[in-house]
Amino acid sequence: MPAIPPTLVDMNALLHAKTDWVIIDVRSPAEFAKAHIPEALNLPLFSNEERAIVGTTYKQQSPEQALLIGLEFAGLKMRQYIEQALLIAPEKKVLVYCWRGGKRSESMGWLLSMAGFEVHILKGGYKYYRRYALHYYAMNQPKLIVLGGQTGIGKTYVLHQLLHKGEQIIDLEKLANHKGSAFGSLGEAPQPSTEHFENLLFEQFRKLDLSKRIFVENESQAIGTCLIPRDFFVLMKQYYYIQYTIPYVDRVDRLVQQYAIYPISDLKARFDKIKNKIGGEQLKRAYQFLDQNDFGAAAVIALKFYDKTYLYGFENNTTPHKLMIDFEDADTVLIAEEIIKTCNQLNI
Repeated sequence: MPAIPPTLVDMNALLHAKTDWVIIDVRSPAEFAKAHIPEALNLPLFSNEERAIVGTTYKQQSPEQALLIGLEFAGLKMRQYIEQALLIAPEKKVLVYCWRGGKRSESMGWLLSMAGFEVHILKGGYKYYRRYALHYYAMNQPKLIVLGGQTGIGKTYVLHQLLHKGEQIIDLEKLANHKGSAFGSLGEAPQPSTEHFENLLFEQFRKLDLSKRIFVENESQAIGTCLIPRDFFVLMKQYYYIQYTIPYVDRVDRLVQQYAIYPISDLKARFDKIKNKIGGEQLKRAYQFLDQNDFGAAAVIALKFYDKTYLYGFENNTTPHKLMIDFEDADTVLIAEEIIKTCNQLNI
């Protein structure tokens, strides 16, 4: 059976790719590790070192010489490429991309097609995917409802109760592997690069029904080291902002439950991060409370700082529609149900 030449496809084809297409990133392992299309698998044409040599040759000598060196590197591994591709794509249906949709994806696409694969190559490559992803928010006007409130009210828990009850959500903190405060990295996996965080957010956002409301937790633009894309951050200020409260004692209790499980040394290190905000004397008191296992008293010190920060953020929030709901019970199930009821009554 003759080989079928690779097909060049655009972003629309990628967004509606068949479930049996395996997305293959042929960039170097370092490029892939920094950021990639979520769900893609890495089948690098060049190692990190080989890519550096080819790139240097291209700049310092000539494109022709770089091509010859690239062929020398890749030619020795053609059987290996096919064997690896068969392992990750046994149905032999793949979508391949490199940085610009150029030589690397074309070369791998040609080889796999010769081996009987149905091959699609992403036009413009990963560079075009990135441009499309970052401009996607400006092309859509979703009904983003932002949940806000002071530290310790359980916004993330409420967010997932909303999901459980059939609502659409985006959990920015989960995508960023960070809870969004000086204590936010505790218990979390390493954060992705901002670039990969943007990719993860885009992939989740585009799969939602944008004609229906979407709940998201209030965040500053930086979640740890990850930055929310500017256009998405703008959307967070354009529809509805719901602030809710629970009793102060419940907020303290929730923080104790959430953070007292971590080593005292880790908690002290996080207090060090807000030393300039709370002052040396308060920092010393927080240390003492932690040494005495009085986590509630330490939490009170942290809350004084975060409440002040939240008040400033709320006063400067420009969202056109703001709603405040006070709860006497910290039950996240009841809170989620009331928020849904309120949104339905307001037709938002």
